[in-house]
Amino acid sequence: MGSLVIVPTPIGNLQDITLRALSTLKSADIILAEDTRQTGKLLKHFEISTPMRAYHKFNEHAQLQNIVETIAQNTLTALVSDAGTPSISDPGFLLTRACILADIPIECLPGATAFVPALVVSGFSSDRFCFEGFLPHKKGRQTRFLELKEEQRTIIFYESPHRILKTITQIQEFFGERNLVVVREISKIFEEIIRGTAGEVITHFSNNNPKGECVLIVEGHKK
Repeated sequence: MGSLVIVPTPIGNLQDITLRALSTLKSADIILAEDTRQTGKLLKHFEISTPMRAYHKFNEHAQLQNIVETIAQNTLTALVSDAGTPSISDPGFLLTRACILADIPIECLPGATAFVPALVVSGFSSDRFCFEGFLPHKKGRQTRFLELKEEQRTIIFYESPHRILKTITQIQEFFGERNLVVVREISKIFEEIIRGTAGEVITHFSNNNPKGECVLIVEGHKK
């Protein structure tokens, strides 16, 4: 029986990868990659020659059964996303569930996940928090905001630079003048932390065009 190992990869600085992750990628029979070009850069940097196969949100349903059968044929399969830990706002959940149903052993290595360092540096309460990932672009977006309006735990969102200003503007509209923190380009050269009220951060991004993926941390509702 083969096995599946879920391998977190760096979210920025390549030196953040663990020795165990490197060892797994080297010894694996195949690597399932969200984007083989992106993962190829990582493998080239660390001189890893393990073959890759594309596994992403556009083909995961169609490829699922075939991939499970491949894993079951005495292969060590590593699953990676472009950055961070697979299944956390990335492909991986469907494959993990299918392997469980097929009694295929699964292991997840500890490693990079963008929301953890962002939450820690936010200064907001981190003993209890609500991870929301990416908001719906259209359908269900307003409903989600209304559901979270009274949430007392710290709320965490992932957002693209193209929508961050829109999202914060809507947070101000639905939540009021809430304190928040945006952490941009985590562990990269131009990492930036922006703190303030919704209005202050809106002003910042209105005057400074945001670049790079963002983690948005919103302080919970206070009764």
